[in-house]
Amino acid sequence: MYDFHVHSDFSMDCKYLMEEMVVEAINKNMKSICFTDHVDYDITENRIDMDFRTSDYFRKVKQVKYKYKKDIEILAGVEIGMQPHLNKRYNELIENNPFDFVLMSIHSIEGKDIHLDNFTYNKKPIDALVEYYEYLYRCIEVFDNFDVIGHIDYIDRYFEDYSTLPDFDKYKSIVKKILKLIIEMGKGIEINTGGIKYGLDYYHPKVDILELYRSLGGEILTIGSDAHNPEFIGYDYKEVEKLLKELGFKYIYIYKERKKYPIHIA
Repeated sequence: MYDFHVHSDFSMDCKYLMEEMVVEAINKNMKSICFTDHVDYDITENRIDMDFRTSDYFRKVKQVKYKYKKDIEILAGVEIGMQPHLNKRYNELIENNPFDFVLMSIHSIEGKDIHLDNFTYNKKPIDALVEYYEYLYRCIEVFDNFDVIGHIDYIDRYFEDYSTLPDFDKYKSIVKKILKLIIEMGKGIEINTGGIKYGLDYYHPKVDILELYRSLGGEILTIGSDAHNPEFIGYDYKEVEKLLKELGFKYIYIYKERKKYPIHIA
């Protein structure tokens, strides 16, 4: 099992040490995990940076990697919270550090954090969704130094009433445009089990998006739990593999030193 979206106390929203996460991954017989701690620049109305000291980060990864090398493979990635005006800043971060994997997510729109600043409140759900996906498209247009898009329908978590979410067909065209661009660029998308933890009845992305991605020729997928707590490492991994197989996917992918490697779905 391979979990390519794991957090530690290097992320502001996680209190667990890397070693605690690693020990639980070993207990769950994970073969490989990749830490993807948050770097989110210029967020909330206060325009703060949520990041970590990379020298400390890689030092700690090296320590746990060496200590547990006989039990599990540990990789060092990053989850960047992209906004179009930050493309040069993120490129500098990535070019100057030896990340194995770069997960690009959208957590903020024009500096407004989707969760902390209640981005979806007082908006028609369809309007919020279209704004979010158009913003994601803009981000991909101006930045290509990433490997995979994280939890592509992340915004779904933050509607007060999930029953108000419109049918996928109502915004399918913009999602299709995004998926085509991702495929053309040779990038991938993540299937993130976190959606279930937030009360949705599907993973990120929903099956509609996975089916569309497959129909367009998309193949590159990573599996991530988005674990901020040891108990969620590898969450629903086998169920995700089963779903992907049913949808016609043959491989998941892992990344080492920014190179992708296919793993056949059992």
